[in-house]
Amino acid sequence: MKKKVSVIGAGNVGASLAQMIVQSAIADVVLFDIADGVPEGKALDLSEACPLWGSSSSIVGTNDYAHTADSDVIVITAGFPRKPGMSRDDLLNANAKVVSEVTEKTAKVSPNAVIIVVTNPMDVMAQVSLKVSGFDPFRVMGMGGILDSARFRTFVAWELNVSPEDVEALVLGGHGDLMVPMPRFTTIKGVSIIELISKERIDALVERTRHGGAEIVALLKTGSAYYAPAAATYQMVKAVLFDEKRMLPCAAYLDGEYGAKGIYTGVPVMLGSGGVEKIVELNLNEQEKADLEKSVAAVKSLVEKLNL
Repeated sequence: MKKKVSVIGAGNVGASLAQMIVQSAIADVVLFDIADGVPEGKALDLSEACPLWGSSSSIVGTNDYAHTADSDVIVITAGFPRKPGMSRDDLLNANAKVVSEVTEKTAKVSPNAVIIVVTNPMDVMAQVSLKVSGFDPFRVMGMGGILDSARFRTFVAWELNVSPEDVEALVLGGHGDLMVPMPRFTTIKGVSIIELISKERIDALVERTRHGGAEIVALLKTGSAYYAPAAATYQMVKAVLFDEKRMLPCAAYLDGEYGAKGIYTGVPVMLGSGGVEKIVELNLNEQEKADLEKSVAAVKSLVEKLNL
């Protein structure tokens, strides 16, 4: 029997993720949205593509949370997207209400699921989902770190004219403008980029990574990124479903690690069937510690606004 993934929100990110899952046939999918006809239409379209992909996965579109029952993984993409000039934080109150309702309805019928939160501001929304679900913290996580690291990998690969496959990058902290790309831990086949790129150019790549989402929003004008966010989420879903024990940067609940307590932020974790099975603590230098503390403080300020 196939695993079951419920994707909450049939917008660009949710629909793209649903396509990746059914095309690769790693699970059956329930695509939920409150918009009448939208999840049903997209699910039907994807179902009709499955024979062409040679996929045996099924996908159901629905407006009824009952169809999400007994999910192995719940992915929350529902919420309002950014528009030009908006920060992720501008979405705080509106999306907190959406994520709270979604979490309550899905957790009730899938009490053993792992929850992956994509909705922005992502670290804070993971905190909302944790509180509402009552789940153990290791079963609720946020997606941002993989996406931010993928953007950093892309820009580094372009800078050095190498394959992005050979670039391993790490971004810590909140999924916002104070995220902390880590050049010292970013390598080309094991060689740190600080040995290959000037500090001036590294600083420019770090800044572009921090504003990578806003760059896409400004270009699209009517929406935000979705292909890379969906691909990042797919990597997490696959790691959980197949118990891959992947070390990936995800928003995890910290309970003293990195000097932070009771807060979500992006750190390297070991991801498997249990969710966040281990938080990997790195030996940071003073500047890296200061940058991470600043990023965590920004997340905390938003959490406090919601009185979580």
